Amino acid sequence: MRILVLGGTAFLSAEIARQAVAAGHDVMCLARGTRLAPPEGASWLKADRSQGPAAYAGAAGVGDWDAVVDVARDPGQAREALEALAPSTRHWTFVSSCSVYADHSVPGAAEDAAVLAPLAAGIEPTMENYGEAKSAIEQATAELAGGKAHLCRAGLIGGPGDGSDRYGYWPARFARDPGPVLAPDIPADPTQIIDVRDLAAWVLLAAESGVTGALNAVGDPVPFGDYLDESRQLSGGAAEVVAAPAGWLAARGVNYWAGPDSLPLWLPPGHEGFAARSNAAARAAGLELRPWRRTLQDTLADERRLGLRRERKAGLSPDTERRLLLEFQTEFQSA
Repeated sequence: MRILVLGGTAFLSAEIARQAVAAGHDVMCLARGTRLAPPEGASWLKADRSQGPAAYAGAAGVGDWDAVVDVARDPGQAREALEALAPSTRHWTFVSSCSVYADHSVPGAAEDAAVLAPLAAGIEPTMENYGEAKSAIEQATAELAGGKAHLCRAGLIGGPGDGSDRYGYWPARFARDPGPVLAPDIPADPTQIIDVRDLAAWVLLAAESGVTGALNAVGDPVPFGDYLDESRQLSGGAAEVVAAPAGWLAARGVNYWAGPDSLPLWLPPGHEGFAARSNAAARAAGLELRPWRRTLQDTLADERRLGLRRERKAGLSPDTERRLLLEFQTEFQSA
């Protein structure tokens, strides 16, 4: 296939381009490349999507495409790409997000669940309106690519190369030192990760076989307690887990889910279904998932390569964790 990846230099889009090249496809990446270059074997069309419709002139002028893959977050840029390229493309994949769903409280919810209203035109996309922005791009993709569009609603993406530092926090924390590890007391709560390599393979398979429509590209739910125990075992299993009540952690400013001073994968109330969505439709259409423990092993290897003591984008800093552990142990041992 002739495949155009809008991006191709970072994490998922780079993995898609890498696998496409390895499979023998003719791959072009449209990207600025200010920090990273596309994978070896892919051609590189240097263009800045923030410059408007002219960014796509080069891609539109080299003939028809069998498949285009877009991972955009900006509805304006996504619409411009669709207007320029969709008429000459056989299959269009937009990598959306399960953040488009309006309700995250129902475990097992499928693709027929209600989605957020699209972000209105002219409003700048931010992390606060991420779901609405992805919803707007889904709407534009359905409008302009129609029946040849695959709306790939990805869940949390993990595995080697993950720049968010979320999934890798726990195995890296156990491996960093054998001291007590502060964790939320949520052993039965689900986690749900899709390995970036499995997601990339699914995007390509869907393009090759003509899969269309909205499909949840998510992993199988894994209880947080199982994920935490496996993370500990990978490091030797010596560390003590100090499980603190969720309310106690929240009252002391520990953040949910991601970001600085967070406990990654811990979700706030009302999100009981966020990490437990159905992947049945995508599995029936060909999505294959490697065992989650293998993803965890590979993630820890990547964390070791990057450095276990590096400054992280997500998780508690060592100083914050020590302070909270001391406070927790003092409070509960004296109670």
